[in-house]
Amino acid sequence: MQNIHRIAIFALPAALALSACATTRDAPLPDGSDVALGQKAYVDGPIVQPVEVVEDSRCPMNARCVWAGRVRLKMVWIRGNGERQLFEATLGEPTQLADGQFTLESVRPEKRTDVAIKPDDYRFSFRFAGGL
Repeated sequence: MQNIHRIAIFALPAALALSACATTRDAPLPDGSDVALGQKAYVDGPIVQPVEVVEDSRCPMNARCVWAGRVRLKMVWIRGNGERQLFEATLGEPTQLADGQFTLESVRPEKRTDVAIKPDDYRFSFRFAGGL
């Protein structure tokens, strides 16, 4: 009986230490509803990461424009095997990715004529309509 208690005394701290390592490394990724530049997110299947705003020519909310403008992002798709693939996403336009359609649905904050948007201020929402 004494040996069982000794095993339990040593096994419990070891198990707790191992479980702590597993939870920090495998922490869940945020969904694609509020993603910052450089942040990885799980978007209904693929794991993606926006890395650069290539273009933000949206019409400022406090101006009148002839053209609504657009937003283009340089993105990274992180495959299950760890391989990274670059692609570009344009606001409101589906992009073929894996077996489905990836869409940049919204960009925040809204553009204004009197305030420059810093890269850290951008937030994006994505959707993935997967295949089979």
